[in-house]
Amino acid sequence: MENSNFVTELQWRGMIHDVTPGTEEQLTKEMTTAYVGIDPTADSLHIGHLVGIMMLKHLQLAGHKPLALVGGATGMIGDPSGKSQERNLLDENSLRHNQECIKHQLEKFLDFDTEAPNKAELVNNYDWMKDYTFLEFIRDIGKHLTVNYMMSKDSVKKRLDPESGSGMSFTEFTYQLVQGFDFLYLYQHKNCKLQMGGSDQWGNITTGTELIRRKLGAGENAFALTCPLITKADGGKFGKTESGNIWLDPEKTSPYAFYQFWLNCSDEDAARYVKIFTLLKREEVEALLAEHQQAPHQRLLQRTLAREVTTRVHSADALQMAEEASQILFGKATTDALRRLDESTLLAVFDGVPQHKIDLKLLGESIDITEFLTTHTSIFPSKGEARRMLKDNGISINKEKVAENTSISQSDLLNGKYILVQKGKKNYFLVVAI
Repeated sequence: MENSNFVTELQWRGMIHDVTPGTEEQLTKEMTTAYVGIDPTADSLHIGHLVGIMMLKHLQLAGHKPLALVGGATGMIGDPSGKSQERNLLDENSLRHNQECIKHQLEKFLDFDTEAPNKAELVNNYDWMKDYTFLEFIRDIGKHLTVNYMMSKDSVKKRLDPESGSGMSFTEFTYQLVQGFDFLYLYQHKNCKLQMGGSDQWGNITTGTELIRRKLGAGENAFALTCPLITKADGGKFGKTESGNIWLDPEKTSPYAFYQFWLNCSDEDAARYVKIFTLLKREEVEALLAEHQQAPHQRLLQRTLAREVTTRVHSADALQMAEEASQILFGKATTDALRRLDESTLLAVFDGVPQHKIDLKLLGESIDITEFLTTHTSIFPSKGEARRMLKDNGISINKEKVAENTSISQSDLLNGKYILVQKGKKNYFLVVAI
């Protein structure tokens, strides 16, 4: 098996923050097993997880073996890194459910079914921690690392700072020991020699490399590699919107809203993200950046990024629906395209559009368009104004122009519930039949 240079690949993509000496040599010497830890406190990953997942993806493409570690045990504690308060803890049933949902999403990126020796594996640290007693743990693991060493970590120092920190429970303080033990366990049982994560995990990861050396001997080599924390050019937090996280689960974030997130990236962000979140080759990315610079108003960079990531996370069909939905507000979509939208996409497209309710029974028999626009929905304040705009061909129902003699009935309902009214070019109203 010929291994491509994993470290070089990540470097040009801007995906390396810190790496321990000897890591690149290890990866070029032999097929190497590496892992990334994933927080299982929700039943879906969000786009903040994508950097770690893409690291595992590139690792597997380079001929190495990826392990995705679901932190069932550490999820019961809570990682203090980058946080000012202790998190809520989950029970085992919730964690197991979340693990299954996460694996389904990881399968879009990693090959778990190949017969090749570098097939991906999902592991859960609860499986090796659940029967480990407290006394055994502090005897076998705790004695190898001093309190001084543990307190020197930035994640601990920030929380213990009397000026800005909120303090830290003993539970959280032991987190780095538990994560370090994960690395030790995988090193011994899965021949895993590399742990990867975000730059905020450097302290926890190097605790693992130190524990391996102190417990197993100075000749044992374990390695660490972290990527930069992804930010937006304006300083905002990546992946956060007014409505919260951008999830990979289509029930939590519709494919349309997911697609729109990437489409709306700034030029500066898109230039970085296209390297990190797609598998486009270096030459393809460079050609794309050059073409984008020639005509930035066409947003080729953003459209390529949105297409690549949406197809990977959802599907080609979901991408098509998202692209068609994106055209609706710009007047280019047809009635057929509108009718193909599912309810969540329709509501996502017209989020914030004024809504009017109407009794479904009224649509059992057809309603005159003027009555519909005034008496029943108050979209127009007067019948005279509604008639004038109808005469001027300025009203559309579900993207089709309508005249004064039009009638509205249940056959006009989208998803059996909605009617889209457009007044002029830009004014939309969503009528909800209840």
